[in-house]
Amino acid sequence: MRIRCKPWAKPELEACGFCINEPETLKGKWRCEFKNDAPLYLELGCGKGGFISQAAPSNPDINYIAVDIKNEMLVLAKRKLEDAYKEKNIQMDNVRIFIKNIEQIDNVFDEADCVDRIYINFCNPWPKTKHKKRRLTHFRQLEKYKTFLNGEIWFKTDDDGLFNESFDYFEQAGFEIKFKTCDLHNSEYADRNYITEHEKMFTDEGKKIKFLIANPKKI
Repeated sequence: MRIRCKPWAKPELEACGFCINEPETLKGKWRCEFKNDAPLYLELGCGKGGFISQAAPSNPDINYIAVDIKNEMLVLAKRKLEDAYKEKNIQMDNVRIFIKNIEQIDNVFDEADCVDRIYINFCNPWPKTKHKKRRLTHFRQLEKYKTFLNGEIWFKTDDDGLFNESFDYFEQAGFEIKFKTCDLHNSEYADRNYITEHEKMFTDEGKKIKFLIANPKKI
């Protein structure tokens, strides 16, 4: 579904104190940006912010970064974050957001950033063969993540094809699967899961949520 251009979205993000307008300038310096040694978690493709607006304010001892390619989506995530922190009456010290094409994410992070966890939640499954290289779990993307990942990837989806084919991508990129389930909501990780609006919609439609945890193999 195409998202209509909102001329107010970019200016609102540019005026936002926790939105990074030039993320490339922080490559290798993200831990300095937060000015502490807390774990650093990254969400790729945050959409309207259903996940990050729950995770970040609930875990003030963890630093979060959320990325999306569309101003029109990220501005909604920004607003959800503001509402969530206001509701908890806490400072927004542990979250940053920015716009970026995730295919170019290696222009924003490097090995010095040592990201402890990457979240990929309900990304576009790109079912057509000619488009599959755009998947966020495609092995070309996984190779990029490895350059700055110092921990795990947590991946969840409602799409059977994307989930099953991602196993091959992780293997090709030198990752090992630590945990996998075809029914996240009835797994041992259910109580560690933040259910987003889309996730609830998929569940209400009778779809099981697929989930895996993977990390680069040790050499």
